[in-house]
Amino acid sequence: MNVGESFLTALDSLFANKMRAALTMLGVIIGVAAVIALMSIGNGVNQSITGEIQSIGVNLIVITTDFDNSGGYSSLSLSDVAALRDPLNAPAVGDVAASVQGSQEVVNGSNSLRTTVSGVTASYFPIYNLADFQGGDRLTEQDVNTSARVAVLGANAAEDLFEDTYPIGENIRISGISYEVVGVLQESGGFAGNDGGVYIPISTAQSRLYTDRTRQGQKAISMISVQAASEAQTEAAIEQITETLRREHNITYANDDDFSIISQADLLATFDVITGTLTAFLGAVAGISLLVGGIGIMNIMLVSVTERTREIGIRKAVGALQRDILVQFLMESIVLSVVGGLLGVLLGWGISVIAGRLIDLQTVVDIGTILLATGFAAAIGLIFGIYPAWRAARLRPIEALRYE
Repeated sequence: MNVGESFLTALDSLFANKMRAALTMLGVIIGVAAVIALMSIGNGVNQSITGEIQSIGVNLIVITTDFDNSGGYSSLSLSDVAALRDPLNAPAVGDVAASVQGSQEVVNGSNSLRTTVSGVTASYFPIYNLADFQGGDRLTEQDVNTSARVAVLGANAAEDLFEDTYPIGENIRISGISYEVVGVLQESGGFAGNDGGVYIPISTAQSRLYTDRTRQGQKAISMISVQAASEAQTEAAIEQITETLRREHNITYANDDDFSIISQADLLATFDVITGTLTAFLGAVAGISLLVGGIGIMNIMLVSVTERTREIGIRKAVGALQRDILVQFLMESIVLSVVGGLLGVLLGWGISVIAGRLIDLQTVVDIGTILLATGFAAAIGLIFGIYPAWRAARLRPIEALRYE
């Protein structure tokens, strides 16, 4: 018997027991659907986070205080920003922004909101690609130089505080002090939390909200954001930033650095590892149900061998070889798993689409995931079909013919 005849015989046997075949395939269908759905959601999360990071630019470098080496004090100040802006110190650096931030109660009339209020330099907005405004405009250098009491609102913050009122020119209160709203950002939907934030000039924030000092008595800042002149110069910029800050802070050895530097490229690589591990874990968990489905196939095939013992004896009596019986039962097992796998792909794709709409996420079903799931399903059918097929092939014709 050749493979084609074995395939047709397998189909005849399965169609003769449609309900049993359908219930047997159900385990494989659910397993493959779970693999497809969970991995597509994991891929979607990975793509979403990667897109958000890349939208800011992979040449962005963030500097924060290393409190383990700073004695518990903030180590960064605006003098560090001035040093990094000097092209003689860091020629690979394009632009520099500074920020301080914390949680504050923001009030407008009877509406109030506890959110992150950030004091920023004017260059903060272009560095983080915050260029789209519903109304008004960003903070200016003059606002920073004069410690103006003005604010830019994220889209969600504006909606929560003003509802249907046009906010530009209106006032909000932060820590009891009035600020004029000069701009409202477009909704970004990003993970960075820009939509719910409030931005005021850094000089205003340092004098009214965040009064921490460095060990040297300078007004402290939370973070310095540096944009390398180009993506290709990011590593050079990091080296120049490190040398400049060590010189400014009188640091000789790398182990004594009171600052930490991370680039968007590093952040992107970290997120890739995390989301990749998470996706693989979800796929592995879903793969367990495929193993359960394989056990179901083996169970049904063993029952089928027992029920068809006389049929096997007749086939052997008319000349069928052991390999013919082996191929026939293996083919039935593989057909069950492959058909179940294809149906599982369709079900998993449907689940991923529905789940993506419910959680507002663009799920990603790639060809690699489909091939992995269907290939694993076929392998399950082959592996769990070997023992029943071997038992069928090993039956002695005389004993099989006598079986009732």
